[in-house]
Amino acid sequence: MVGQCCHQCTPESLGLKLLCNTPPLGFQNLTCVNETHTGYRGWLVRRVCCLLFVWGREVHPSPAGNRRHRVHGSERVREALETACSSDETKVVELVMPKVRGYLSRLLALTQTFISPSLLRIVSWMLLKFFSLMFWNVQINLNQLAALHRATRLKAPLVYVCVRQSGIDHALICLTLFCHNLRVPYTIYPAHVRQTWLRSILQRLGVVLLPEGTGSERDVEMDSLYSSVMTSFIGELLREGAALCVGITAARGHGGQWLARVHQAISDGLVPDVSIVPVGVSYDCLPRHFMRPQASVMSALRFVVSLLKGDHRGSVRIHFAQAFSLKEMCESGRCRVDGGRPLQELLLTAILNNRMGSIFNQKDVSWLLPPAVMPELPPTDRQQTIALTLHLMYSSTTSMAVMSTSLVSCLLLHKHRRGVRVSVLCRDICWLLEEVLFRNTDVGFGGALVGLVHHALSLLRPYLLLAAAPPTGEPIIAPRPDPESLLTLSQHCHLLTHVFIHEAVGACAVSAMLSEVVGCGGGGDQEFDVVLGQEELTEKSLQLTHLLSPGYIPPCQNAHSFALDVVDSMVRCGVLVMEEVQKDSPACDFMKRQGVLSWAASDNPDQSSDSDCEEPDKHSYKLSQPSQCPELLFFLCSLLSVQLRALCWALESLHYLPTPITETDCLSQLHTHLKNRAQLDKAHYESSSIDLVGMALRTFIDLGVLTEDRQREDVYLDVSPLFSQCTYKEKLLQFFKQFITKREK
Repeated sequence: MVGQCCHQCTPESLGLKLLCNTPPLGFQNLTCVNETHTGYRGWLVRRVCCLLFVWGREVHPSPAGNRRHRVHGSERVREALETACSSDETKVVELVMPKVRGYLSRLLALTQTFISPSLLRIVSWMLLKFFSLMFWNVQINLNQLAALHRATRLKAPLVYVCVRQSGIDHALICLTLFCHNLRVPYTIYPAHVRQTWLRSILQRLGVVLLPEGTGSERDVEMDSLYSSVMTSFIGELLREGAALCVGITAARGHGGQWLARVHQAISDGLVPDVSIVPVGVSYDCLPRHFMRPQASVMSALRFVVSLLKGDHRGSVRIHFAQAFSLKEMCESGRCRVDGGRPLQELLLTAILNNRMGSIFNQKDVSWLLPPAVMPELPPTDRQQTIALTLHLMYSSTTSMAVMSTSLVSCLLLHKHRRGVRVSVLCRDICWLLEEVLFRNTDVGFGGALVGLVHHALSLLRPYLLLAAAPPTGEPIIAPRPDPESLLTLSQHCHLLTHVFIHEAVGACAVSAMLSEVVGCGGGGDQEFDVVLGQEELTEKSLQLTHLLSPGYIPPCQNAHSFALDVVDSMVRCGVLVMEEVQKDSPACDFMKRQGVLSWAASDNPDQSSDSDCEEPDKHSYKLSQPSQCPELLFFLCSLLSVQLRALCWALESLHYLPTPITETDCLSQLHTHLKNRAQLDKAHYESSSIDLVGMALRTFIDLGVLTEDRQREDVYLDVSPLFSQCTYKEKLLQFFKQFITKREK
């Protein structure tokens, strides 16, 4: 059972039990349409069954009507026009400047987006044929579709929210809803489409694009007139009873503004409530053409040829989580909306002065919806939207299924990088599969182990090296040591990092303490027979927790509670065992008897006194099996080493940048430096992806390593005076490196 809504923020929605108390209906392959789906029988029906099926689907018409005039006449748009216009406010509509008038006309053209039933049926038929060539199957949980049908009886518009992965996410979601007689949503797809004919088709399918002749999504959102028109437009759509499909991303915070507009529609009284449905879309192997939107014509032709040949077709699993009430979440007062403190305040004192007092607070992530976006939004609504965005990032990610290629990629990249026999790989897949299921995460496959491994290896074949091991000839498999292969395998591993995030953080914290206590960050043949204090282990975990991107931590859990769960997870997975400390024994004596180096809380480690021997915490921990644990420890540490190494490389590359520099140029140049660094080391190419560079840049801004100068046309970045000094820069670098084992370095 996956996809249940939050028991803390939306207990009433959870109490509806939309996903529970129903007999299992199984799964359905969306692209497999035969005569049994049409109500007709016969030889001719079998030839045109897909066409008959599409024409028999129920389509909820959604004409534009006079929506443009309603949006234009709204008070919010009129106020934005008054701000944008320099003429007399009493005659703003008549005397508006030609430039503003033309821009407003392009914006209002977006409000004419509607859903044409005939065109929708034709395109759906084409998509069914297209996806049947692209994918082996598209699996849908029928119990979740039945729950959506029950949610529609609540008479509240549905808003589907997914994490952006590719350009076909929204198409798969809309096609699924169409094939099951659910209202097809208007799709928010903020992209530039320059072809007039293609824009016209997409607008007749309910796709809301960026206005013509504008900049990027971020630049457009800074415009108050665009923001006002879109807010009124979303309100009108919801008032008409239309559904919406929104994509969000944790890398740059895109998508949160659309959730704010949905919430604004409730605040304005346009709709009494809205039901939010997190959606998880999982791919066995996403076609490379859709991972490269700027692909060449020859690349597109090769992609079409591969479709016709039917090579390397993967599977897709789509999960629709339980719908929950947006009004309940925002107005019940149960959802955490505290703004938190800047990362600079949380970690700098710990990094530079070894003082831990501030790390127990929450991290501020206001950049998910910065003040420059929708400036008219009240501060409380802004914080509420940020909390909602965090909820949906986490819910959509945890609703995704782990695919077979994810298991194989994770083992090859993080456990058997130098190669592994197929028999050993099969054994480890069984182990990893059990661990995934134990954490209440769904998997998108079934069948015998041999077929599973063969299917995954056939999909990953372009990224692997295969050889025969003498004398038996058993195949040995290893990842190809080239950038494209390692980046692709790392992308498949991303979801498993979310699944094992507690264990990964805990393993990195244990590794950092071992390095600090005994000076051996990862000696594979050495026994780690040391004792770790609970307080220090929690502090290390908390420090690393603050470096994680949004979406990893449950949104209703504070960072300190998460760090405590991290320590508990290390015991559950068998890495650590608890040792009870005698109450009549001071901590320093206990540590000395165990041969452990103890450190004091003072800034000067050389100072010591009898006052250090105070009543200890009740719990201390040791590695359960010091001679065997390193392998599991290294595997878990490796899951986060990809991100930590990117932080180290990016920090070392900052002095190459010609500062001050625009944020866009900084991202591009840092990406180039990280690729060169990986090429120089001839290893760890997975740490040089553009997403990780963006994550590192965001971390440096939050830490105060880079300062922002927001000018009218762009944002300029410069290295702060503090981190221009080599001493402090080196301290920060060592702070990052402490969580990476020597084997990974």
